[in-house]
Amino acid sequence: MNAKRKVIIDCDPGIDDALALMLALSSPELEILGITVVSGNVPAAMGAENALKVLDWMHRPDIPVYLGEERPLIRPYVDAADTHGENGLGNLVCPQVTKVRPRRGAVEFLAEALTEASETGSPVSVIALGPLTNLARLIQRHPECFAGLDEFVSMGGNYRSHGNCSPVAEYNYWCDPHAARTVFEAFASLPSLQGRLLHMVGLDVTRQIVLTPNLRDYFCRLDPELGALIRSMTDFYMDFHWQQEGLIGCVINDPLAVAYFLRRDLCHGFSAYTTVETEGICLGQSVVDACGFWKKAPNSRVLTETDPLGFMELFFSRLLKKSPEELGPMLASLMGGGSL
Repeated sequence: MNAKRKVIIDCDPGIDDALALMLALSSPELEILGITVVSGNVPAAMGAENALKVLDWMHRPDIPVYLGEERPLIRPYVDAADTHGENGLGNLVCPQVTKVRPRRGAVEFLAEALTEASETGSPVSVIALGPLTNLARLIQRHPECFAGLDEFVSMGGNYRSHGNCSPVAEYNYWCDPHAARTVFEAFASLPSLQGRLLHMVGLDVTRQIVLTPNLRDYFCRLDPELGALIRSMTDFYMDFHWQQEGLIGCVINDPLAVAYFLRRDLCHGFSAYTTVETEGICLGQSVVDACGFWKKAPNSRVLTETDPLGFMELFFSRLLKKSPEELGPMLASLMGGGSL
């Protein structure tokens, strides 16, 4: 039996962050060392409370939650309450978790975990689902700890897809563009990261992962209790996507980053040098040198293709504890790719 992969999830819960955490918590091949929270979709303190709620729903109160950076490195903080609701969970009403509480010091926790990983030869991966402020602070304060990093997956950015908070920028990188640039530059220049790639799970692939009303209804039929939570969270999200993009359903960006970490064959792309714009009308744009214009070594793996049915089979089977073969025919039918 293969050893579990050690991972820290850095996030800003967030509706789709909550769904991503559910997927990770339902995946036995992961050993989640901790959840670090950053201000993004909601302020960090609120995000930490939301992370505790997800852990409570999934019966995993043993996993610690750490409060991280409350403000971007330089620019003013802008939340995404218009997308995720005032409480970050689509205005879902549920009690606060009181038996366990968030801990302070997300950046220090990351530093300690990665340093120990380097010393023991047991590397730790990071899946970043929000703005990269915690990771940028980690680079500034403890650059040596990245010797303990296995893989780094970031849900953020876009290559050819349009943005979701400006014509050219994806929210996570737009929220703290200086942090995003710092992290990408570290993968180009930090000695401990030489030859390593940041895996950018951007809007080019996440826009294809749409939870539609019929898919949600199918989930609710199979697990009414967990389905009710997902329905309550995503009602707000679906309303936003209809008003903003005329989409029936909602794009669930963050779960694809976790799914890609679990199953590398779900997404494909190419390696390139990438940086992030920090000023002007293109603030937050991920600039991908796909043609090698700058003659710089690649620092990123930019994902451009994905398998939506394969993702849904993984997502549904893990959360529902059923086999992909059992769920596949109905999912294919609901997604317009087959018949029963």
